[in-house]
Amino acid sequence: MHNRIVAGIVSLCFGVMIFSLQDPLIKAVSGRYPVMEVMAIRSVVAFPILMVIVHRDVGLAALASRNFGLLTLRATTLFASYTAYYLALAALPLADAVALYFTAPLFIMLLAGPYLGERVSWQGFATVSIGLVGVLVMLRPGGGVFEWAALLSLLSAWLYGFSQMAARKLGVTESSGVMTFYQNGVYLLGALVTALVFAVVDVGNLTHPSLRFLTRAWVWPDTGDFLMMASCGVIASAGMILLSQAYRLAPANVVATFEYTGILWSPLWGFLFFAEIPHATTVFGGALIVGAGLFALNARSGGGKVAA
Repeated sequence: MHNRIVAGIVSLCFGVMIFSLQDPLIKAVSGRYPVMEVMAIRSVVAFPILMVIVHRDVGLAALASRNFGLLTLRATTLFASYTAYYLALAALPLADAVALYFTAPLFIMLLAGPYLGERVSWQGFATVSIGLVGVLVMLRPGGGVFEWAALLSLLSAWLYGFSQMAARKLGVTESSGVMTFYQNGVYLLGALVTALVFAVVDVGNLTHPSLRFLTRAWVWPDTGDFLMMASCGVIASAGMILLSQAYRLAPANVVATFEYTGILWSPLWGFLFFAEIPHATTVFGGALIVGAGLFALNARSGGGKVAA
């Protein structure tokens, strides 16, 4: 049993590290391509890999699920969540965007009451309050340096919380591979529809990096940029395999806390790829968010993150 737990923790840590590689790749192309083009290429590459995973785990017939509506709704929520997160990456340092995104367990704790009927204790509310203090420290209101794209990371975390509530219900009958396959399909369809809307509607010459990343016209990528976008599909699929394996090998409440190792990689990638040095308020505020999030995960004997 001990060996299985250790293997689960190692698998999760590697999965989180691999997932984190998407962030610098997406940020690197955010100044030249639209986010929907990145998401579409990523999704097309991931499709055959995910089909193999689903076939191996539960069989392709499982894709014709009776939970089609809830699977699609959850996938749509995640599409909005990760679109907001990717847009935040275009304007924020990696460490800031990731730390703010890790408020997700706090939102999950708050949503568990009205959505799942779970009682939130006073310790839970105290945990959320500490996390929100961390958010305020990172946002530095009144400091003259507020970047509204930070709200996109928070929106992403909030929407991710909703998707995890749906995952709690779907996880009884659906595999992680099926849920991820639906996510990938909605990502591709959503990217194409959104791109068509912005191709028809003239929004003018926007200057903010996040808005330009959303509305920029599609262009054919050069080989290097295409490989960076396509690799995100491989990365997401590999990460899903490792995270799924982690939660098969070890109890969720043990391995879930190690998802926070992701916050260690973001400042490293930010420094190596973009010469970003985290601000002192990012470090302090991020520590408060992580501490509160870890307590929330342990208190709930948390469920894990499904690959995006």
